[in-house]
Amino acid sequence: MNRPALAKQAVFVTGASGYIGGRLVPRLLEAGHRVVCIARERRKLEDRAWSRDPRVVIRECDVNDVAGLASAMAGCDSAYYLIHSMLVAGDEFRGLDQLLANGFARAAKRAGISRIVYLGGLGELGAGLSEHLASRREVELSLAATDVPVTVLRAAVIIGGGSASFEILRYLVERLPVMITPRWVKTECQPIAVANVLHYLVECLDAPQTIGATLDIGGPDVLSYRELMRLTQQELGVARRLVIPVPVLTPRLSSLWIHLVTPISHRIARPLAEGLRNRVVCRDDRAVALMPQPLLTVRQAIREALARERTGALESSWSDAGAMPGDPVWAGGRVFVDRREIVVSASPHQVFRAICWIGGDHGYYAAGVLWRLRGWIDRLFGGPGLSRGRKDSEDVHFGEALDFWRVTARDLDRRLVLRAEMKLPGDATLAFEIEPAAADRTKVIQTARFRPRGLLGLLYWYAVLPFHAIVFRGMLDGIRRRAETPASEKPP
Repeated sequence: MNRPALAKQAVFVTGASGYIGGRLVPRLLEAGHRVVCIARERRKLEDRAWSRDPRVVIRECDVNDVAGLASAMAGCDSAYYLIHSMLVAGDEFRGLDQLLANGFARAAKRAGISRIVYLGGLGELGAGLSEHLASRREVELSLAATDVPVTVLRAAVIIGGGSASFEILRYLVERLPVMITPRWVKTECQPIAVANVLHYLVECLDAPQTIGATLDIGGPDVLSYRELMRLTQQELGVARRLVIPVPVLTPRLSSLWIHLVTPISHRIARPLAEGLRNRVVCRDDRAVALMPQPLLTVRQAIREALARERTGALESSWSDAGAMPGDPVWAGGRVFVDRREIVVSASPHQVFRAICWIGGDHGYYAAGVLWRLRGWIDRLFGGPGLSRGRKDSEDVHFGEALDFWRVTARDLDRRLVLRAEMKLPGDATLAFEIEPAAADRTKVIQTARFRPRGLLGLLYWYAVLPFHAIVFRGMLDGIRRRAETPASEKPP
């Protein structure tokens, strides 16, 4: 299809490491655009396949820095605002959302941006909005605070493999034969497939009528959350679930229950659970008229999401957008170190592949019961536990979540560093360094570091120390065995 000259504009994208942004960039490239992305650390995006496209520019910038943002936007025509601070700000997300949106609008005006595109939340207007949806409305107003036009696309539940709302739905249905739910399971919603959301986000650039417009976007089906659960149950192929709505289950209790049963943090789950009490149905079909496309039904969207999760073909996940504080600063206070070495009869590349295999369904080579127990304890205390798993079955990338770790360094065939995001009375990392040894052998240096906070941190270190010989030594032995096993004999 021949596109007008406007489609060749340079486009500025925030949130490119997140769920929607990570999928939007390659589609903008397919449409013929040049893309400028920002990240606090360039490495967070450099592992994405699309980052190597010559039409992509990655600039390091903090979204809090208005001057830096304006400089990064220079030369771009349109700018996508795909930032939400629920994951990093907890209960304070509403104030931070407004602050960031206001700064972004001022930066866009200074850079000469012709329009801002924002993906907001669908919901009834007026009083009674949940804090989550009210924050989305406030962001719309903050983005429109200057004379830069804003295109707002409001969506309800986005169904796609790896999205937070779909992960909640799938895990609840998959794991609970009986569900005690709040009354909001009877509330109507209009879900939309992530593919349809991405179509609207890209096509609005070619539709001048969308400039300055607020458009509701949704799929063809309007149904209750209870019916949504039933369709998910059918597509999962599990027995019919008993859903019991009760009037006393608060959003806080709901979010804690979601946290325990699904990989979603309670910080994200609470505003999402609160938002479900609002009816989220499109008020009109202007978006369909302006940007026509085949809309997937709820059943089709669920089927597509499950198929992608089963094959491991996820382009992005809700957990990709986690905070990236980098390696902890170890200056000040005592740091406990557990350092172990092993020599492997394999190349550095084979060893690195074996190290990158840890986590998720693969486990940690040894002491599986202890790892699972630690994961459950972490979930009980509000941490992610092991439920986040891994996105790719064979490789890990900088910035990714890996169970209750975050990848904070990845140098091919040389080094992998994981920072603990589990609930701990201190800061912890687990590092693997690879060095060539004599006679086609490779040395692996495994270093666990822990900086305790207070007396509780000291007690924690000495409590787990006896298990290190089992856990970490077993892990090194497992890495050696896998690296030394011929590729043809390794499990898929």
